[in-house]
Amino acid sequence: MSPVTSAPHGAVTVITVDNPPVNALSQAVREGIASAVAIAEADDTCEAIIITCAGRTFIAGADIKEFGKPPLEPYLPDLVSQVETCETPVIAAIHGTALGGGFELAMGCHYRIAAKNAAVGLPEVNLGLLPGASGTQRLPRLTGAAKALDVILSGRLVNASAALEFSAIDKMSESGDLVADALTFAKECIELGPRRIRELAVPEVDPALFDETRKKIAPRTRGLISPEKIVQAVEWSTRASFDEGCAKERELFLECMASPQSAGLRHAFFAERAVGKVPGVDRNTPVRELNSVAIIGAGTMGAGIAYNCLTSGMAVTLLDNSDDGLERGANTIRGLYAGGVERGKILEDDMQAGLGRFETSQDYANISGVDIVIEAVFENMSVKKDVFAALDKALKPGAVLATNTSTLNIDEIASATRRPEDVIGLHFFSPAHIMRLLEIVRGKDTSKEIIATSLALAKRLRKVGVVVGNCFGFVGNRMLYSYGRENQFLLLEGAAPEYIDKTLYDWGMAMGPNVMGDLAGLDVGYKVRRERTDLPDDPRFYRVADMLAEMGRYGQKTGKGTYRYEDGSRKPVPDAEVGALILAESERLGVQRREISGDEIIERCIYGLVVEGARILEDGIVTRSGDIDVVWTNGYGFPRHRGGPMHYADTTGLDKIYEKVCEFEARFGSMYWEPPVLLKELAESGRKFSDLA
Repeated sequence: MSPVTSAPHGAVTVITVDNPPVNALSQAVREGIASAVAIAEADDTCEAIIITCAGRTFIAGADIKEFGKPPLEPYLPDLVSQVETCETPVIAAIHGTALGGGFELAMGCHYRIAAKNAAVGLPEVNLGLLPGASGTQRLPRLTGAAKALDVILSGRLVNASAALEFSAIDKMSESGDLVADALTFAKECIELGPRRIRELAVPEVDPALFDETRKKIAPRTRGLISPEKIVQAVEWSTRASFDEGCAKERELFLECMASPQSAGLRHAFFAERAVGKVPGVDRNTPVRELNSVAIIGAGTMGAGIAYNCLTSGMAVTLLDNSDDGLERGANTIRGLYAGGVERGKILEDDMQAGLGRFETSQDYANISGVDIVIEAVFENMSVKKDVFAALDKALKPGAVLATNTSTLNIDEIASATRRPEDVIGLHFFSPAHIMRLLEIVRGKDTSKEIIATSLALAKRLRKVGVVVGNCFGFVGNRMLYSYGRENQFLLLEGAAPEYIDKTLYDWGMAMGPNVMGDLAGLDVGYKVRRERTDLPDDPRFYRVADMLAEMGRYGQKTGKGTYRYEDGSRKPVPDAEVGALILAESERLGVQRREISGDEIIERCIYGLVVEGARILEDGIVTRSGDIDVVWTNGYGFPRHRGGPMHYADTTGLDKIYEKVCEFEARFGSMYWEPPVLLKELAESGRKFSDLA
């Protein structure tokens, strides 16, 4: 049965797409629309055509099931052209979202009417692509080049009122009955006849716009190729014919599609969609209702988590053991709200409503009725077990007991309660209200219901929840030890901090490891390492970081860490004192200093991640290699266009990486570089980490 149907409404044919859940432009949908339009155009009694969709949205883009497969006819550009060249007026009736190819099809229609709650957008840049069905040529003819660049480069949604204002749509549906309003609108369109965007001229534009745009976007598009190609395509719309512009757009689109960057971004996209699929936890697993939350600990993390929960509509009680702590936490939350209002991100009414759901307390008895508690106290096992013992006594049956620990054993924490099945790790990343990643750490007794509830909470908090197993550091921080370890060794071996940081930054990391350490606070890692009993017997292990922490050089918060920071500035300044300290420590430890290449820095730091990722897969800590990639692209600044460390390894070639790891084992010993069995097996068999899914 075709997902596309048509029905006459007097002299108007209404074509309806019904391809749930998002009416994606599958081959069957494209074929159905093409056939229905052709039949309607050939019907002498048909004076106008309306294309609309059933369900909750207009066409929300391409069918992801067809990604990476050879395209099938009818191709989308041909379908859009067929609609536009139709001699019968065609109207797009848009509700929900018209995204990507869906919006390009709508622009191929002669007129567009939208429901008040509708939105349009061209998000292809997020997949390392550009619109490939004339979107870069049609949108500038409707909105002007500057607005088109903004919409396409940002990939953002544009609501119906804004789209109407800059002519991306022609009319708003006012009655609440979109099809009825479209039928009324069709009478006007019949009188006007077809209006083809291809025949419109792009409004005159200052040629300097394009170079100015390049400069403006450079900081946030570092290393990416698709934004530049988008600028080129829109520039062509201003100085070439429509057909020439479309030909150039197609050329640039195919270049993007064939690039490793697009492959990496598409992998990241699909990996994020897959993380919610947890063995044993399906859509039928019960989910507990969470309307109220208590946050234990009013520090930076606790306040950030509290604010995140408030903005999701939850009632929040912030609990701490001191008035000063509660006041600081409350002030942080009020400040975050005020900043959101000032930037136009939050309405004043929403701020007042959120603060109306917020209270503070020092008494566990005042949180007895909450649905979930999230502990965010000092990273110390004894302290956390004391907290959970108190929570066990205070909280109602069925409450979720979550810890924000970044490294500690979930099962040991749960042992302080009589309900380990209700205990789970919810590891937020700093700043908690901004970072998208949420590591959901399951203990040996954690129930499926609690896991499902935590995944639902992640969505409510607008985060990507990744379910991981229980081990020291879980996924992100466990791997971070390998990354940071090699950075520390490289410092002792002769690489300057700024050289290491620049090398990894230029490769694509959001920041280098030494800048990141200063930002997080060198005291944080130092305290965690003091708690561990399983550190390697190696005097070089994190020696530089430990030495700086012992000197009180914690990073940005003290004005000195690996770098110096001038008053009020976060710009790292190389510090000769640190260089001298490292040199002296290298000599004391007998480390031979030498010149180190950028390639070696990348290989040791990034391949170190891959090696530990392989061990995590061996240990069954994650379900699939893509879960590791999601953790690192969303929580640690790994370049999204490289897909994540495991995808990067797959695309580099596991045979090549295995060979290099063996070389490092011979040079530096087996303590850190013994090749995981899994890496060896995959390399020798020609398989990839992604084949394990």
